[in-house]
Amino acid sequence: MDDSDGCTGQTAPRKRADARRNERTLLDAAAAVFVASGVEAPVRDIAARAGVGVATIYRHFPTRADLIIAVYRHQVEACAEAGPALLASSATPHAALERWINLFVDFLVTKHGLAAVLRSDEAGFDALHAYFIDRLVPVCARLLEAAASAGEIRSDIDAYELMRGVGNLCIGADSDPRYDARRLVGLLVGGLRLSR
Repeated sequence: MDDSDGCTGQTAPRKRADARRNERTLLDAAAAVFVASGVEAPVRDIAARAGVGVATIYRHFPTRADLIIAVYRHQVEACAEAGPALLASSATPHAALERWINLFVDFLVTKHGLAAVLRSDEAGFDALHAYFIDRLVPVCARLLEAAASAGEIRSDIDAYELMRGVGNLCIGADSDPRYDARRLVGLLVGGLRLSR
């Protein structure tokens, strides 16, 4: 079946763009619900937040693992794209780094539970981890280099090491209401600054 209008052929691409936009809406809603309630949150909560029916979610993502992996990839891309945008829009490179690290913390909170869901697919989990490293470490490195070049932070900070440290500070945040990982991450990022 031809989805074009017969003259310009533009109808089919518009549908694809609409489908991508709808999928992004679903993934944003799922990510927000996962941050608030964990990856085992009811699908009906995600559907309600996205403003769609439960069947729509299952049509796009037949299993919970499919949805979680899609959210994971979506958030990796969002974090990767945010780095350059934050550098361009923030008052200072350090401010961009702080804002990016906050997005990264949100991503890590969403990621909790991913290992349990993918336990039966170790190769798939390893591929996702490699994707995460390949996409996000260079973005963090660029933010660190910009802040160091501006004389705001030390120049001997490794992006992978910083991201690993932030990740370690986020462990256990979901199981202890007295533990504020975001506050500790803020102290860590604040501690990178050079004293003036």
